[in-house]
Amino acid sequence: MIPESVRSEINRRIEQAEAQHGVRVLLAVESGSRAWGFESPNSDYDARFIYAHPRDWYLSVSLEEQRDVIEYEIVDDIDLNGWDLRKALRLFWKSNPAFVEWIQSPITYRSLGPFRERVLELLPSVYSCESGVYHYRSMAKRNYRGYLRAEMVPLKKYFYVLRPLLAVRWLERYGTAAPIEFQKLLHLVGGNSALLADIHELLEKKRAAPEMGLEPPVTSIHSFIEGELERLEKSVPSKSYGSSAVESLGDIFRRCVAEAWS
Repeated sequence: MIPESVRSEINRRIEQAEAQHGVRVLLAVESGSRAWGFESPNSDYDARFIYAHPRDWYLSVSLEEQRDVIEYEIVDDIDLNGWDLRKALRLFWKSNPAFVEWIQSPITYRSLGPFRERVLELLPSVYSCESGVYHYRSMAKRNYRGYLRAEMVPLKKYFYVLRPLLAVRWLERYGTAAPIEFQKLLHLVGGNSALLADIHELLEKKRAAPEMGLEPPVTSIHSFIEGELERLEKSVPSKSYGSSAVESLGDIFRRCVAEAWS
């Protein structure tokens, strides 16, 4: 849950960004560990937003490159930044994992008009499970090699390997974009009750402690990760071709810009 004081401050900064940059924020959500469901008490608040400029901004002939991101330094544990609508939809067309996770976030700060509903409706026809598998497999491998190949490991990093590995299992089983909440992926562990118990125990420890130090590896979790990484190294994701959806994305773009400034 997001404390009301933090939620109010994030919305105040979003309003400030709108005024400073002359934009309308269509969607603002929490991303990262708080949205995934395994935050620590001192985790940052990773607020992300999609915004639209007025119509003429997109039609202007400018001699300078138009910035399509708004970024701020982290202040008081609030990490706030956003993407322009056109940039976001172009990345959506390429199954960008960040955008796909943002629109599925369970924590919403701001939602203006039907933007979110429109892109979620289009998600099944745009999203490439093949791209998703490559992304999550690479993320799991990178975090495993970076943090977990030692006699003493930072236990909290297990979640940054487990979540992408279970997301791959979701893609393989259901053929749809994986939900971002870790809890919704845990049934994919299967009938391994000992592994599931160890994951739940570690999850409670992470949620309760500001920092988790180095400890010996958790045997059951380590074995599962190594087995999955080995399996995925030998497998080739099934080809999946989402609809080009260019016309639909263009329609969403034009309608959202018009509605945001009507």
